[in-house]
Amino acid sequence: MNISLRQPVARRHFLKAGAISLALPALNAMLPRGLRAAEPAAPKRLLLIGRNLGLHAPFLFPETAGLKYESTRYLRHLEQHRGKFTIFSGVSHINYNNHHSEAGLFTGVPWDRIKEPAKEHHNSISLDQYAAERIQADTRYRNLVIGQPVQWNFSWNEKGVPVPSERSPSKVFSQLFIDGRPDEVAAETHRLQTGRSILDQVSAEAKSFGKKLGTEDRERLELMFSSIRETEQNLLRSEAWVNRPKPSIPYPAPKVDPSNEEIIARVTLWFDITRLAFQTDSTRVILLTLGDSGRAKLDGLTLGHHDASHHGKDETKIEQLALIEETELQQFSRFLTTMQQAGEGDSSLFDRTSILNVSNLSNASAHTCENLPVILAGGGYKHQGHVLKDRKNNTPLSNLFVRMLQQTGIETEQFGANEGILSDV
Repeated sequence: MNISLRQPVARRHFLKAGAISLALPALNAMLPRGLRAAEPAAPKRLLLIGRNLGLHAPFLFPETAGLKYESTRYLRHLEQHRGKFTIFSGVSHINYNNHHSEAGLFTGVPWDRIKEPAKEHHNSISLDQYAAERIQADTRYRNLVIGQPVQWNFSWNEKGVPVPSERSPSKVFSQLFIDGRPDEVAAETHRLQTGRSILDQVSAEAKSFGKKLGTEDRERLELMFSSIRETEQNLLRSEAWVNRPKPSIPYPAPKVDPSNEEIIARVTLWFDITRLAFQTDSTRVILLTLGDSGRAKLDGLTLGHHDASHHGKDETKIEQLALIEETELQQFSRFLTTMQQAGEGDSSLFDRTSILNVSNLSNASAHTCENLPVILAGGGYKHQGHVLKDRKNNTPLSNLFVRMLQQTGIETEQFGANEGILSDV
């Protein structure tokens, strides 16, 4: 007779083998379903995709709000995902007005603090680093910063120091999925142990030396201490994982990195690596930079990405730009599909991952930073199709950042220069 899964197991239940009877301990299965201990929740993840040349607004934003918006030239490439993502218009970092505003895209601090990105201490922590510090997960990597930034970084630590991005897809793939030979693992272990002993010694000497310095020099030294502490934490994590086998995946290791011109191959590889990193729980926070595509190899394309984006309203250049941007959105759509196909428990990787695709520029040709192209997908949000805010008096993008942190399980009311929480999703 079949027993319903909702029917509890009898409390007086024994395991019998011949003359031996073994009484079972109290089990969750003996309790009514509503009183059983909660099963461990599937992990929540955060993916930030940063771009630096915007998206051509007339081809992107719908005129009407809600789920029944009329699809635009660009959004038709995401049509199959309608209801599973939200595009925002009228959202930006208030008072940003610089072509090279990459430094503030994911930190969201007031512009006057980061208008000189070369002075690293003017910035603050970026969304990826903030989340990674607070998501306590036993993963091989606390977070990943990957992709190809053009000039300024998107990722910054708590001291406002830029976090370098790993630009080689093949190297990232190797770090995630390819085990070293025994002698290579032994050498790596020795390197980690040696590295820690050097850091211990340098840190002690630096602190002693710092007592002799003035205020400005001590601030610089503190930045160095911050970097040392981060390196120590990374070394500790690396030591714990160095002898654990890496996950085996049915995906061919890339032999060489696609060139910057090979936009489809390059973006596809980055997206696949991102999905696999999440799927194997190698990390739960990733910042992926998809920068200037250079002179991409696409049929009919004769201009470089930067040149086409600075079109000066020249229709010929705009059509060239559209070839690149539509290709990027097609690849993004493919990525969303693969995330939905990756099952995780009773849901999917897509449902458990907040995916934000955003640029620091709205119009690269005019160097403007208001009304940014902002697309949020997955993550279990109540997606609204198109959220239309005031395009003249924008809503702070940091309001959305706070909403995303909360959705990821991080309780906070403040991030960057937020003025509240964007509660539309």
